[in-house]
Amino acid sequence: MKVLIAEDEFTTRMMVQVCLENWGYRVESVTNGNDALAALQKPDAPHIAILDWEMPEMDGVEVCRRAKELESINPPYILLLTGRDSKTDIVKGFDAGADDYMTKPFNDNELRARVRVAERLVRTQSSLSESVAELKEALNQVEMLENSIEVCLDCQKIFSPYDGQWYGVRDILKNGTDPRFIVDTCPGCVKK
Repeated sequence: MKVLIAEDEFTTRMMVQVCLENWGYRVESVTNGNDALAALQKPDAPHIAILDWEMPEMDGVEVCRRAKELESINPPYILLLTGRDSKTDIVKGFDAGADDYMTKPFNDNELRARVRVAERLVRTQSSLSESVAELKEALNQVEMLENSIEVCLDCQKIFSPYDGQWYGVRDILKNGTDPRFIVDTCPGCVKK
């Protein structure tokens, strides 16, 4: 799984990156908020983002807010990793859309546990999105089958599931025996 690190302080960025790579994650790292947001907008965007609060060009809270506003079936899981530890800042981070919040200095084991939770949630969300897409497709197929019209190849009579009879097109249009047919006049006939 791909993880984005957005951290302008070199030592912290490298510590987080080394930890993540040792745990088997693919890492993309950037040093400012604009690059972080750009990385999250790519077609192959990371599934998890670890953002510092204070970065050049755009802070982590604004990146978080904008990333959560993106049109995405599976938005990134965002963990704010910051030196800000006041209750007000924590609430502000979550209000911006952060999924988790950790303060620096961080503990490697706690970071690993939180990233694993993020990975489980991302995989679950992805699985749910796939299931929803499959269900929508199945529903479309069912609706199409329910609304299909059975026509005799030889006599061109049409079967009406409402009364179980076969009718000619003119009979259906005159009598209104099948509500799937809407009688109208095409533009070509209107001109005649």
